[in-house]
Amino acid sequence: MTKMDFDFLHAVKGFMADEEATRLHDLALAAAPLGPVLEIGSYCGLSAAVIGWACKQTHSTLFSIDHHTGSEEQQPGEQYFDPDLYDKTMGQINTLPFLLKTIKTAGLADYVVPMVCASAVAGKMWHTPLSMVFIDGGHSFDAVYQDFLTWSPHVMADGFLVFHDIFLDPARGGQAPRQVYDIALQTGDYIELPMTNTLGVLQQKPV
Repeated sequence: MTKMDFDFLHAVKGFMADEEATRLHDLALAAAPLGPVLEIGSYCGLSAAVIGWACKQTHSTLFSIDHHTGSEEQQPGEQYFDPDLYDKTMGQINTLPFLLKTIKTAGLADYVVPMVCASAVAGKMWHTPLSMVFIDGGHSFDAVYQDFLTWSPHVMADGFLVFHDIFLDPARGGQAPRQVYDIALQTGDYIELPMTNTLGVLQQKPV
């Protein structure tokens, strides 16, 4: 597979509307020829497939970061806990096997590089400019803000900084991603592009 396959995507565990997936794919198609793409929050690989297909078309690479033990809201007893993802032998959530299966069956093993660690750990020694960063990891303020601080300096000029779950109406969802999105805008370093559903898109200003 190279192009978007929504039947495939609908079979992957994840939280992304079709119109968001289409926009994310289009952004990756535009960005990936300029350099690698990086996402924080692989989960089971839905967004990795969306971005990965764009990287395959453009002969680029997606680095996909996740510790694979689940975010705060995915733990036992929380709103988004999924017992299918709970590894009893490990005593914790383990989404890595699901990601690896998605990558393989999507034909993306040569284009998606899983990085199994916390976002901040991966960022400590990172020096490669990135054409796009997609922030969709932990949704607490501290988690989103740390991801922004860690990875935004690596976005190249004209590259994209993309946030998922930007809820303009607080009744629809948590506000931490939106708060960090607003902080990013206030730096003056980005051009605000149109949103798609809850996908907030910023473009790094030219130097």
